[in-house]
Amino acid sequence: MAHFKYIILFVWSLSMKMSVHAQTSPELNELTGFTIKAYYSPGNEDRARRIVGQCESALKYVQGLVYFMPEVRVFVLSPEHWKEYATFPLYGMPHYTADNRLVVASEDNDFWRSFIPPLDEIPSELAEKIKSTYTTGHGSVSTMAFFDLLALHELGHGFHQQGGLTMQRLWMQELFCNIMLHIYIAENEPEKLPALTVFPDMVVASRTSDYEYTSLADFERLYDNMDPENYGWYQCRLHVAGKDIYEGGGASVFVKLWKLLKAHSSPLSDEHLVELLNEAVSPEIADVYREW
Repeated sequence: MAHFKYIILFVWSLSMKMSVHAQTSPELNELTGFTIKAYYSPGNEDRARRIVGQCESALKYVQGLVYFMPEVRVFVLSPEHWKEYATFPLYGMPHYTADNRLVVASEDNDFWRSFIPPLDEIPSELAEKIKSTYTTGHGSVSTMAFFDLLALHELGHGFHQQGGLTMQRLWMQELFCNIMLHIYIAENEPEKLPALTVFPDMVVASRTSDYEYTSLADFERLYDNMDPENYGWYQCRLHVAGKDIYEGGGASVFVKLWKLLKAHSSPLSDEHLVELLNEAVSPEIADVYREW
């Protein structure tokens, strides 16, 4: 399970406030043809256009649901430029920075490939599903497709941070982003649902006894101080929950959740929060707490 160890970067990417370069540089090319500002390492224009196009599509789609658009600038970076412009040191982890940058890797990397278990050591049916879902255009098996979609999860943090929402719980903060991500993909790019779901399903299918902490109370208490593999299990469960919530209530669930979190800025007790989620959003989202 060591290939899950770096997934804790989901958390750290939200809080790091390291200094970064100015938004323009002669080392990077500015991408044109989009409404959002974007920059890329030379030689990566095609990938930058694909990533920025998807980000712009997701931003516009969610804006149409909640009538709010966060500020974002996209940086698609090679390893060389990652060291200069990203705020997280490990190449490959998409992150949304304190100054509203979405940073994405321009190429496949060891980090993404490290999440693939030894295919000859897992059930053949699962191995075939992984290969069919995560084989890249170059023939290697990598979770590149999953991590590319996580860039949209990071955009979700831009929505709640800039939109004035009170998230109430850390697990709600992460679930919010996963609901948004799943809804966008299901409604707009359903052919990418396997890339979004196979990896989390694989992790959740592992034994709960493999992890020291499993309760939501533990997640709140140890959010930024937990074994990375254990944290990754939580995130994957929240991905699966996002899928279940969408399938139970459709895209309107996200709108209802937005309105609820926008309307309640004071701290809510667990009981009151779950009651409101059940009545104003959907039973499925209340069940994340009730049936965890």
